[in-house]
Amino acid sequence: MNQTPQLPTAPPGPNSYTTLAAGQDFRNEIAIRRSRFITVLRRVEDETGARALVAELRREFYGARHHCSAFVLGPGRSVRRSNDDGEPSGTAGAPMLDALLKHGSGAGTVPSADLSDVCAVVVRYFGGILLGAGGLVRAYSESVGTALELAPLVRRNRLQLFTVSVPHADAGRVENELRTAGCVMTGNSYGAERTDVGLAIADDAAVIAAVQDRLASLSAGHSTLVPVGVDWVDAAS
Repeated sequence: MNQTPQLPTAPPGPNSYTTLAAGQDFRNEIAIRRSRFITVLRRVEDETGARALVAELRREFYGARHHCSAFVLGPGRSVRRSNDDGEPSGTAGAPMLDALLKHGSGAGTVPSADLSDVCAVVVRYFGGILLGAGGLVRAYSESVGTALELAPLVRRNRLQLFTVSVPHADAGRVENELRTAGCVMTGNSYGAERTDVGLAIADDAAVIAAVQDRLASLSAGHSTLVPVGVDWVDAAS
């Protein structure tokens, strides 16, 4: 008697978020009352990567007076840090972090304010004119906000990973059917009599259930999805 397979429950937290496109850092410069504000955005996975960017820019722009920073990490944006680097307290790092956290609210670039895994560093060359606390807050916020409006952003989606055990003779047909159903094939492993087909499915209970139903129909109920983990991937542009 076939039993209904126990499909995985979704891990806590969001199953997608917005981040900077993979690749090179994004840079943008603005001038405010003769001060230069150079914003550098980098996609980072952890605090070590964020701090490495700050260190690199200190070496590259060694003549600048300030290298202020802010970063947000994790799908749920659980890690949030900022640093004023010598500017008056609360006038640089905090507005930079606020710009990262609020990017997308009411804007067309992303559907909601859910930007993460991004470090922003603003290098300031002082132009000789004092901006005042309010002016600094606006300048650092504008620097990061403008860079984010111009930077290439992508959606990062969580996928559920599975294997399906099928007879060798059926592996090709099952793969094709699953690919047609929208699954991402992740590679196969081979035993003496059966093939373990690897696949990834969008982390959505209804989508996973539909794939399981299709698989049951293909195999007359003999093959089921076996969960093996999760992965994050950038959505195709």
